[in-house]
Amino acid sequence: MKHLLSLSGLLASFAALPAFAQESLRIDGLEIIGKPIDGEMGFQPGVTRLATDIHDLDYLILVIITLITVFVTGLILWVAVRYNKKRNPTPASFTHNTPIEIAWTIVPIVILVLIGAYSLPILFRQQEIPVADITIKAVGNQWYWSYEYVDEEFGFDSYMIGAPATLSAEDEQAGAVANVLNPAMEAKLAAAGYGRDEWLLATDTSVVVPIGKTIVMQVTGSDVIHAWAIPAFGVKQDAVPGRLAELWFSADKEGVYFGQCSELCGQAHAYMPITVKVVSEAAYAEWLGKAKAEYAGIAQPVTVASN
Repeated sequence: MKHLLSLSGLLASFAALPAFAQESLRIDGLEIIGKPIDGEMGFQPGVTRLATDIHDLDYLILVIITLITVFVTGLILWVAVRYNKKRNPTPASFTHNTPIEIAWTIVPIVILVLIGAYSLPILFRQQEIPVADITIKAVGNQWYWSYEYVDEEFGFDSYMIGAPATLSAEDEQAGAVANVLNPAMEAKLAAAGYGRDEWLLATDTSVVVPIGKTIVMQVTGSDVIHAWAIPAFGVKQDAVPGRLAELWFSADKEGVYFGQCSELCGQAHAYMPITVKVVSEAAYAEWLGKAKAEYAGIAQPVTVASN
């Protein structure tokens, strides 16, 4: 970590409830792009180079294994028809066929070399962490995420909307029940700018990053193993207590993206989503100033209009 948070900053960042910094970035004007859709198949839209690389590699391997499957199935059917006992009452007695043995050795080698030549650069691109424009530390807890904007010296907790920690006395009086989707919870989602389709996906506070910037996530856990994953970014990294791992991404489309903790981490594992908002640089600068004031108590300069 490049900077240590002060004790007061820690208390402010982890005790604070979402207020004006997050309110200024409700999803109005931001398209919800990265989320699962009922009845749909395939990947979520890839908005990073890492994600599109993974999709291309998956397509390449799908073509290869489809061709192999069709060839082997056809070969089995041909042999079953051509060499059954009725058509071939006197079976051949040879034990070797040198050309065929050479072919079934060389062809798989060529296929594996092709897959390796295509996949290894993708793997290296994922694992070679570039110089960060923004560094964010993500700490997995049972069952929420804590985020620290390392260079800016502030942080906040992020709970699923509807988790016990997000319910106020007013919410409970209105009928809201933790982890239960009912009319009161729908109203709570709507107040945060989400619909019922974002239930179990939306969080009370979001990671906010600017479009086109290199974001390096430092990932760790505070109790058990969690995993920070955003399908649309093509990233997934285990959050292991006592270890600090890194991943990176650079999103090329503004929008709201969802992920989930992807390691079984206990009773409320299903209620540990991730929300990332990719915004313009101007919107990010505005949010950053408000977030510093809200979560770390860092006063922002006041602009006085001249007459």
